[in-house]
Amino acid sequence: MHTDSSPFQGKRLPGWLILMAALTAMGALSIDMYLPSFSFIAKDLGVGSNTIQLTLSTFLIGLAFGQMFYGPISDRFGRKPPLYFGICLYVVSSLGCALAPNIETLLVLRFFQGLGGSSGMVIPRAVVRDKMGAEGAARAFSMLMLVFGLAPILAPFIGGLLLTFSTWRAIFATLTVFGAICLICTHRVMEETRDQAHVVPLHLGRVLRQYLGLLRHRQFMAYVLCGGLIQAGLFAYISGGPFVLIELHGIKPQNFGFVFGANAIGLITCSQINARLVIKRSADRVLGKIIWIPAILTTIVALLVACGFESLPLLLIGFFGFLSCHGFVGPNASAIALAQQGKQAGTAAALMGTLQFGIGMLSGVVMGLWHDGTALPLVTVMAVCGVAALLLYRYVARHTMQTVPRQA
Repeated sequence: MHTDSSPFQGKRLPGWLILMAALTAMGALSIDMYLPSFSFIAKDLGVGSNTIQLTLSTFLIGLAFGQMFYGPISDRFGRKPPLYFGICLYVVSSLGCALAPNIETLLVLRFFQGLGGSSGMVIPRAVVRDKMGAEGAARAFSMLMLVFGLAPILAPFIGGLLLTFSTWRAIFATLTVFGAICLICTHRVMEETRDQAHVVPLHLGRVLRQYLGLLRHRQFMAYVLCGGLIQAGLFAYISGGPFVLIELHGIKPQNFGFVFGANAIGLITCSQINARLVIKRSADRVLGKIIWIPAILTTIVALLVACGFESLPLLLIGFFGFLSCHGFVGPNASAIALAQQGKQAGTAAALMGTLQFGIGMLSGVVMGLWHDGTALPLVTVMAVCGVAALLLYRYVARHTMQTVPRQA
């Protein structure tokens, strides 16, 4: 498959990339859209709110583990067949959630919804890698980052709007329709991108050896973990931010959305700036210039908080700077990590997604365990993530970096 390092001809985005962005949004929409309905679901099904939170956990488990399967399967059978399967599973499970008669059924269906939705997290990355060179991929991942930033803003609003004139079941019905539209567009818009000359046999032993080989690949792992650690800082903020900003610093709950939205806008803006920067500069060069900022900024904030100099403006600046830089680090680290994995792009994308998602979940667990009633745990975790990402880039990725080809 010929790759194009400059895929954006003219001002219009190609239809296939818009579709990849929609598929990428599948997981985020399924998480954020139904969050406002927790109390309604609990009342309707006759359970506690803590039990409804388990439906989020089962979805995340399916989302995490599903990625490991779609990668090798897409390398063997092409990108479209497993995507068809994943979207169909997502649509059927979403419809089942809308009709679920009890909490047990909803828990099981949410797992399968996550299992189906995870195809939208793996295969679009592999498709981008198939079609583009390193800098073109960095631009495309910046477009996907736009969706990543918009989904947390729009999804709760859409969910809340649906609850004003219908029940929580309308939210899952909407997700069903969204999945069905993605399925139709996949059939009509998407081309098969896997190189037929490099079909990878699907054998368990070979798949395990591929994953083991990727885990031993220092350059690949360094860039994957570099991007994953910055994403882990984002997960830590999502987990601990509401307590720090609302409970400790008195931001009204109805105003918290503005703070959350401002950070998301910063991430979106930086991702689009990145899409333009990599036209004239390499993705690695842009990454090298930016990776210092989240590390230094959050370290300063963490030290000041530890010394008792904590203020709301200080925290807001630290959060905004860290999360905005994710718009640079995420796309570029992903593009470079996948640039030399052409024959096993699906497997590499699957491992990357699983590891980054797993690190993010781990940071959320740390936030839950280390709760001392102050902002110190949150800013410390974010600082550790930023510094670790910087060290990985400076002393592992850069030292093993080969010239990344524009054509692969």
